[in-house]
Amino acid sequence: MNTEPQKPIEQPVDNKHPTPDEPNVKEQNLTANPGDRIAEEAQSIEEKAQQVAVDVPDITGDWIKVPTYFVAEYPDGETKTLHHVKDAEEISDVIRQARVDENGDRIW
Repeated sequence: MNTEPQKPIEQPVDNKHPTPDEPNVKEQNLTANPGDRIAEEAQSIEEKAQQVAVDVPDITGDWIKVPTYFVAEYPDGETKTLHHVKDAEEISDVIRQARVDENGDRIW
């Protein structure tokens, strides 16, 4: 196990919105939400962490951005990317197990 501190993986949950010149889902003639699709070729954790499943305004006008993969760090140091649809049950399990103290540090 590597004990060196690792740079945290940043996921795209900011307020940047797509530009009007980018084709939307209807214009791309996709049969599934682009964020629900899993790439056929292998991808690194960093590549997966940058994928966005949902990036649209909701009915109230608030902008909703959901990553395609959630990066889960386990107590033994293992890092996994969990797909928001395929691995939904495991994501729920990780959320139930992880706790944060008053300083924001994760407690398992």
